[in-house]
Formats: sequence, C-alpha cells, structure tokens
Amino acid sequence: MMKSLKASRRAIPFLTLALSLFIVVALGTTQALAAWKPTRPIEFVIMAGKGGGADRIARLMQKIVTQNKWSPQPLVPINKKGGSGAEAMLYLLSKKGNPHVILVTLNSFFTTPALRKLPVNYTKLTPVYRLAMDTFLLWVNTKSGIKNIDDFVKAVKAKKGKWTMGGTGKMQEDQLVTNMLMQAYGLKGMITYVPFRGGGTVAKNLAGGHVDSTVNNPSEGLPHYPGKMRPIAALTPERIPAFKEVPTFKELGQPQLVYFMQRSINAPGGIPKDALNWYTDLFNKLCNSKEWKDYTSKKALNRACLSGAPLGKFFANEDAKHKKLLMGMGLLKN
Repeated sequence: MMKSLKASRRAIPFLTLALSLFIVVALGTTQALAAWKPTRPIEFVIMAGKGGGADRIARLMQKIVTQNKWSPQPLVPINKKGGSGAEAMLYLLSKKGNPHVILVTLNSFFTTPALRKLPVNYTKLTPVYRLAMDTFLLWVNTKSGIKNIDDFVKAVKAKKGKWTMGGTGKMQEDQLVTNMLMQAYGLKGMITYVPFRGGGTVAKNLAGGHVDSTVNNPSEGLPHYPGKMRPIAALTPERIPAFKEVPTFKELGQPQLVYFMQRSINAPGGIPKDALNWYTDLFNKLCNSKEWKDYTSKKALNRACLSGAPLGKFFANEDAKHKKLLMGMGLLKN
C-alpha cells in the first residue's frame, strides 16, 4: 500500500508536466486557427472620383465580398480623388501598420508620386493583390461621323489646334495615352487635353458633345454605347472580345500603342503578416470567383490574378515604365 502511494506521488509531477505541455500545444493550435481577421470595418480607399473605372470596380468588389460573406467586417468604399491620387496615397502612408485600411490602385499609383515628388510610392506600401489589367479605347461622339482612325486624324488636323480630348485627372493614364497618340500620328500641339475628376464624367461629356474624343476604359464608355459614343481603335495587342469590330492600333500600323491600367490592392506599410495573408486569401477568392470572371469578360478587362513576390516585381517594372513615359513627355528628368 505504501509503495503504491509513493509511486502515485512520484507520478504527479510527470502528469502535471504532460498536462502543461498539452495546454501549450492546445493554445498554440487555437491561436493558429484564430489567425488575424478584421475586427472593425475596413476602409476601402479609392484613389479616384465616383463613377469612374476604379470606383465601379471597388464597389463591385465590395458587393462580391458581402454577398459571399467572406469578411466578418464590411468593406467601406471611400473616394479620395485629390491631387490625382496623391490624397489617397498620403492617407495610406499615414496609416502605417494599420491593417484595417486598403487601397484600390490605378496607374497614377506610379505617375503621381514621381510628378509631385511625394514622400510615398509603391515601395512604402504593402502590395496585396492584382485582380485585372484594364484596357483603353479611343472613343468619339457618334454624331461626329468619324468611323476610323484616318477620319480621326483628318478631323483633328481640320480643327487646327482646337480638338479636345477628355480624360481623368492631370498627368494620369488618359493624358499619357493622349500624348502617345499625338506622337504616333504627328498631332503634337493639335489636341488640347481637358481633365475631369472621374471616368464617368469624362464619358458623359463626350456623349453630350462637350469634348471631341476620349480614351476611356470600356466600362466607362459602355453606358453610352452603342448610341452616343463610338470606339474606333483599341490600345491592346489583340482585339477586345467585347468589341470584336474595333481594330487595334497594332493592326493599324502603330504596334507601340499598347497600354493597360492595373487594378490592384495595396495596404499600408508594416501591416502584420497574418493580415496580409488574410487579404491575399480574400482577393484570391474574389479574383477566381464566377462573379469576377463574368464582370471582367463583360466589361473588357483582362483578369490577371497576381500576389506575393511576382506582384512586387510587376510594380517595379510598371514604375520604371511610367517614369520613362513621363520623361518622354518632358515632365520628368532622368
């Protein structure tokens, strides 16, 4: 009896140790299962005005996430259009380490910091996910009678410097494309670029006859097509499936006229790795969802799912490309 009691007492420390180890392992497993999730509404910052391509896409993303119940907290779209995206990027810079803020980006993500010498650029933020590469079309008003690029060039020259091209913001994507067109067709000084606050407003002004042409994304021009707006050429390597009748500039003898708008998600710098993983998983689900596939097909976007190191490399290449374009316009020194 005494021997049995002594053996039991000696076993107690080992049982205590075993129980402690079990608790540690269990806690570790629980913590792993309880990886980061948003605990308050997510600020979904859009670096453009309402009605444009970036705004439309952001609000569609919000809808898809909500309908599928992929987030325990809502995505709340917030438009910060000031300074051609400068306001939005500076806001993200001020939110360093905050995982409850994300940014929907377009190509002003590269041009604005360079032109305005901002204390922020893509390297100061956290790349999360690229969902698509948006396309561009050269649009005219249907009443203009312009049906092809030859008609367009003749019409521009006939106006003797008074032709207007509407676009979103200053020194952003639309103005870069406008400059590319002027260089390709010898129209330097013949087109006046007119900036508006958003792509939706740009399209409305062309449809209303207040500007002569635009280089809107398809999703921005579609509300007025067919009818008030006519696309006459695409800045893509191949014809856009949704606009099979519209030739590419490559077909028209200008292979250098190819330009895409990236639709990506970034977060502030210094967010927790678990938060980055959560967002990466969220947007991976979104990019591969039927809703997103249907939308990109209908609105003539190239679905382009990308994350991690390849996304960082993509940003670096795009930044270099846009600086080169700005230098070609004489707006940036080497």
